[in-house]
Amino acid sequence: MLENGWSESLLSRVEDAGLNASAPPQQRWVDGWLVRFSPGKAKRARCVNAVAHGRLSVERRLALCQEVFDAVGLPLFVRLTPFTQPADLDARLERWGYHVIDDTRVMVTTELPEQGEALPAGVVALQLGAEHFAERVGELRGSPPQHRQAHAERLKVSPVPYDAWALQRADDGELLALAQLAQEGELVGVYDVFTPPAHRGSGHARRLCARMLAVARARGARVAYLQVDAANAPARAVYRRLGFADGYGYHYRSPLADAS
Repeated sequence: MLENGWSESLLSRVEDAGLNASAPPQQRWVDGWLVRFSPGKAKRARCVNAVAHGRLSVERRLALCQEVFDAVGLPLFVRLTPFTQPADLDARLERWGYHVIDDTRVMVTTELPEQGEALPAGVVALQLGAEHFAERVGELRGSPPQHRQAHAERLKVSPVPYDAWALQRADDGELLALAQLAQEGELVGVYDVFTPPAHRGSGHARRLCARMLAVARARGARVAYLQVDAANAPARAVYRRLGFADGYGYHYRSPLADAS
C-alpha cells in the first residue's frame, strides 16, 4: 500500500535502491524472482523478492525457491510489497497457508538537513569499517558469529557503498548509538540504527541520523529512506522528527509458522 501522497515512481525507485543496498553475495534469479539466501540475520538478504513476471507457474517457482533454501538450510521467506509480481501473490500465499511475518514500513523524506545538530559535550562521532561495525552491532543484538560474519561480508561486497558511524563518549569510548548509510546517487538509505538500552531516550540516534543525512546531502542525496518495524513506535517517532513519513509497507510470508 502506498501512503502519504508519495508518487509511485519515487517509491518504486526507493524499492530498487533498497534491493541494491541489501544485496548479499548469495543470490540468484529464479524465473523473474530474485532469490537471496545469505546466512545472516536480516530477512531482506534471505528471502524471495517476486519482482517480475515469469514464464513458469507460481507453484513451480515456489518449489524451485524452496529447493534453494533447503539446500542451504534456511527457512523460506517471500517478501511482499506493492510492487510484487504477480500482484495477487500475497492473496495466493494466504490461501495456501503461508503465515505473515514482520510487518514493516518504508519511511521516506525529501527534507534532508543541511547540517547535523551539535553533539553534546564529551560525545564524538566516528566512522567504522564494515567488520568493526558488524561485530559491534551484532554483539549488542546478541547475534551469533555466523550472522555477524554474513553482515560484514554483505557490507564489504555491496554494490552500493556503505558508511558506518558511531556516537560514543570521548573519555571512555562507551557506545551511544550506531547506524549506517547506503547512498546510490540521489537516494540514500539509513540502516541498522541501534542505541544500547542504557542510552535510549537521550536523542543519540536522532543526532547520529541527522549528522549522517547531512553528509549524504552534501554528496548529492535528495531522498532518504529507511525500513522499520511497523510496531516500533519509539523508533518511528524518532524518524518522524527527522522528517520521515510512511511511503509503503511490506511483510514476509513463510510456510512455517515459527520461522525466524
